[in-house]
Amino acid sequence: MANATQKKFGHPSSVIAETQHWSIQLRPAQPTLGSLVLICTQPVQAFGAVSPAAFVELQEIIARIEKLLGGFVSYQRINYLMLMMVDPDVHFHVIPRYEGLREFAGISFPDKGWPGPPTLGEAVNLPEKDLFSLTALLRDRWTAGTAS
Repeated sequence: MANATQKKFGHPSSVIAETQHWSIQLRPAQPTLGSLVLICTQPVQAFGAVSPAAFVELQEIIARIEKLLGGFVSYQRINYLMLMMVDPDVHFHVIPRYEGLREFAGISFPDKGWPGPPTLGEAVNLPEKDLFSLTALLRDRWTAGTAS
């Protein structure tokens, strides 16, 4: 069953992949193209309370996320933000960072904070049909295990 943070970020329609301990979801507000939320599915609200098995799984997931987003947006850096101020379940905002623009569905996605911290408040809010298309594209790439 999905936790409150998973639901807030659009579970199940935003899910790109799920593992035993983690849910990888498209972030509805996109500060940069391909921004994700990586949410622990265990009932924990402190990073230190995450099980050893989930930590082991996290390494594999991060490697796959970096391959996925590297092939999709050719990021120059990637930020993992663990903010947990509003949504208390353990989760990271995964923000691919790049200079210039990226485009999807005819919409431009600048990294307005480059080269400084990401500007989460200036995110692109995609129309619902484009959110579904982007989620499906990333889900297909994740399933195929491809980076391009």
